[in-house]
Amino acid sequence: MLVEFWDFCRPNSLRTLPYLQAWHERYAKAGLRTVGVHSPGFEPARDEDAVRAAVARLGIEYPVLIDRELELWRDYENEGWPARYLFDGRARLFEYHYGEGAYAETELAIQELLGVEREVLEPVRPEDAPDAALAPQTQDQPGAYSGPYEAGGVWAVLDGSGTVRVSHVTTEGDPNDAGNLDTPEDRPEGTVVKELAVTHPGAYPLIEHGRHTTGTLTLEIPPSVRCHATCFMPGLA
Repeated sequence: MLVEFWDFCRPNSLRTLPYLQAWHERYAKAGLRTVGVHSPGFEPARDEDAVRAAVARLGIEYPVLIDRELELWRDYENEGWPARYLFDGRARLFEYHYGEGAYAETELAIQELLGVEREVLEPVRPEDAPDAALAPQTQDQPGAYSGPYEAGGVWAVLDGSGTVRVSHVTTEGDPNDAGNLDTPEDRPEGTVVKELAVTHPGAYPLIEHGRHTTGTLTLEIPPSVRCHATCFMPGLA
């Protein structure tokens, strides 16, 4: 049995999700049972109706247990999202992993338990490859963050309904040299501006770089939308 603790408001959980879905499709007939445990890390994720809507929206076909009060989370003494546990047929822990990554290792462990052999999944992203060298990214920030950053991508945890404006420019060297992105006349050449429609609570990708990138970000959040956190993803060094 494969157990995954996750949260639909956590970007790391959503980035891991394609592997869980693929393993369920690949190995369910061979005997793998996949169970998601939704343990909220942000306030919108405590709403059970929102969890059910997210499960449907994301196309999750395996069972999901709603751990609203984090009771099972505490029983497992988890250290972060996502948390992945693989048990054998006697309910003994066979393999576990915290966070993103180790996808090939988990799939090989699944195959060993089930007695099957096949090519493991190709990495969904270049940074998922087992030999990928990643550069350290900016730490996640509470609320709507505007300022310099270093990352392979940027996400935001949003709730409400409205349009968020995202402005960013990549820089060489010190990201503080990017200038002012708040007004069109002050924006440096190369500034990218996009609008993002917020229609449901959850984690939204704002920026996707091909690799680790230095830049400056400005988020404009309307009163009808709340930004709970700005999250930075790793990128190839």
